[in-house]
Amino acid sequence: MEHSDSEKLDVISVGELIVEIMRTGLDQPLEKAAPFEGPFPSGAPAIMVSAAAQAGLRAGFVGAVGADEFGDCLLKRLHADGVDLSQVRRVPGMPTGCAFVAYRSDGSRNFIFHIGQTASGQVFDGPEVRAYAARFRHCHLMGCSLTISETVRQACLSVARTVKEGGGTVSFDPNLRPELLGVSEARRWLDPLLSLADVLLPSGEEARLLTGCPTDHDACRSLIRRGAQIVALKRGAAGCTVYTAEGQFNSPGFKIKAVDPTGAGDCFDAGFVTGFLGGQSLQETARLANAMGALGASRRGPMEGVFPRAQVDQFIATHRSDPI
Repeated sequence: MEHSDSEKLDVISVGELIVEIMRTGLDQPLEKAAPFEGPFPSGAPAIMVSAAAQAGLRAGFVGAVGADEFGDCLLKRLHADGVDLSQVRRVPGMPTGCAFVAYRSDGSRNFIFHIGQTASGQVFDGPEVRAYAARFRHCHLMGCSLTISETVRQACLSVARTVKEGGGTVSFDPNLRPELLGVSEARRWLDPLLSLADVLLPSGEEARLLTGCPTDHDACRSLIRRGAQIVALKRGAAGCTVYTAEGQFNSPGFKIKAVDPTGAGDCFDAGFVTGFLGGQSLQETARLANAMGALGASRRGPMEGVFPRAQVDQFIATHRSDPI
């Protein structure tokens, strides 16, 4: 059954649903005994749809969790945030995936992931998933999801193609994890998504890796020539640079005390997709993305910096965004 644009839901994502268990202090290596806190609901595509739903989009997810307390943690949070979970499976006999995270005083992080051999990696394509995807006008995917297994990769590609075939659009965040994927594998696995994506949301390092170009600017221009309508280059606290075929512009970041960077980029993605689907100008879209990304870093825990749209708008109205 086909749906008109007015009937369709807004954004669908596919991939991992995991919990994060984090060191409580800085420079506490994972190979030594030290305190942890958590679990915190997480998974890059899950954080994105959570933030998108809180920003006002009708969001849905395709994924899986175990029939355990970690699965309960995830489902309760996403349900509370307004995400449709009708295509999230509970897998008996397998645990929900998790990540252990340590923070360093230089701002970097160390992750140990347990996803592929857990319930969180049991995401499959099929007629029911494709029928569900056909109800949406936009698909957002994350590169980290493609590293889990061949079945997850095929599910991601199938959902994206279904949305495109229905006249919708696709956004893609490479979100490369060196712990999960090498450079040569990254290019091979991400290329199919690059050819489908209307909106790309890379960091400079990711853009250079995907194209082989020596500079961020050259890499982003190359991605535009390859067919993307928009490339929003993430620059962390400095904001973003938005590229189109007509040119580019800088959008400054918001000054905020960063508490935890985990999930900030996913919240940025949600802001950009929200503005894009809402028909806002690219300048307004970039500003919304920068604000949601900044707020994403303002709380400890991957989803704890997700706020309703009214609070995001209030933040934009009362905080400065200046070139850094």
